[in-house]
Amino acid sequence: MRILGIEHIAVAVEDLDEPARIFQHLFNIENRKTEEVTDQQVITDIFDTGGGKVEFLKATSDDSPISKFLRSRGPGLHHIAFQVDDLEAWLAHLKERGVELIDEEPRTGAEGCRIAFLHPRSTAGVLVELCQKP
Repeated sequence: MRILGIEHIAVAVEDLDEPARIFQHLFNIENRKTEEVTDQQVITDIFDTGGGKVEFLKATSDDSPISKFLRSRGPGLHHIAFQVDDLEAWLAHLKERGVELIDEEPRTGAEGCRIAFLHPRSTAGVLVELCQKP
């Protein structure tokens, strides 16, 4: 059971145009993919830096988790995602150690990854996502 690296850093935004302009024009990083994840009520623009990804998250509904985040905190860092080799084993391991899981069972996220979130109360105030590639 291993952490394979940072899969992505996610940033909540009101609009996808400004981040696209900044990352494409200032840093020469191309938008690799735009994807709507309907069950999470979000559109994600995915920028691959070659050493990890940055995802910009725009809500598709006023009651989505991203909308709620933006209302309470404004645009900014939403979560850090770690790539893991065995998501179920990690969830069991963390639960045994008293980590509060938002997702008891994996679900499907962007790019077909299997994902699960850990509550920030258990992770020093940082929302953490665990991802396993398909």
